[in-house]
This record gives sequence, structure tokens and C-alpha cells, in this order.
Amino acid sequence: MMEYEYRFQVRLHDTDHAGVVFFAHLFTHAHDAYEAFMASVGLGLGALIADGVRLPVAHADADYLLPLHHGEEVAVTLAIAELGRTSFTVAYEFRCDGELRARLRTVHVFLDTQSGRPADLPQDMRAQLGPFGLEDD
Repeated sequence: MMEYEYRFQVRLHDTDHAGVVFFAHLFTHAHDAYEAFMASVGLGLGALIADGVRLPVAHADADYLLPLHHGEEVAVTLAIAELGRTSFTVAYEFRCDGELRARLRTVHVFLDTQSGRPADLPQDMRAQLGPFGLEDD
């Protein structure tokens, strides 16, 4: 299994009055990691959108374990937790100095361009995402 890593620094605008990252902002950073990952495997979102491909988020959840603070360097590791028939689940781990701070998951559904309903993931997309799949325990 391969993982993709994305890094960012916590900015002041990410934090709340208590000086920690506002919970919803982690989803923004997760999406930035997702967008960079997709481009790295040849599935750039701009090109996919131009081709009519739609992969909306159908579900998202998060576990906040420890706070992230302004100025901290954060490493986000990303892997494909599930690769289903019509969707895939992306798992994210947010770490600072090697310490796990948060886990997020997003489920993306492939939509048919004509009907707007879920459709089978294209084989080339499956092949590009597959190497990043989590191994079974």
C-alpha cells in the first residue's frame, strides 16, 4: 500500500478565539490534500470537471484527537480506505511532530454524466486509486 503525504502550516485564519484550528477548517485542508493527491495520480480535478466527471462528497466524518495551533507544521497522510463499485472512501490522518491529531474520512461518489445518478467507477480511475488502498488487517 502506498500513502500520499500533503503538508501545510496552520495559519491564523484557521484558528478560533481559543487559538486552535476551527474544526471545519480541517475539512478544507483535507480537500486540499485530496486535490493534490488526485493530480499526483493523473486525475486532476480541473480536467475531470472539464470532461464532465463529477465526484461529489456524499459523506464526511472526523475524529478530533488533539488540537492544532497556529504556526504548527502539519503532515496529512491520505489513503484510499475503500474502493467500491460506485464510490471510494479517502482516509486522512493529520500529524504534527509525528503525533496523531485528527482523522477524517470522505466518501466520493462517481456520477453518470447524463442521469446524475451513481455509476460504476471507470476502470482507469480504479487502477489509479488502487495502489493507495489500505491493506486489510
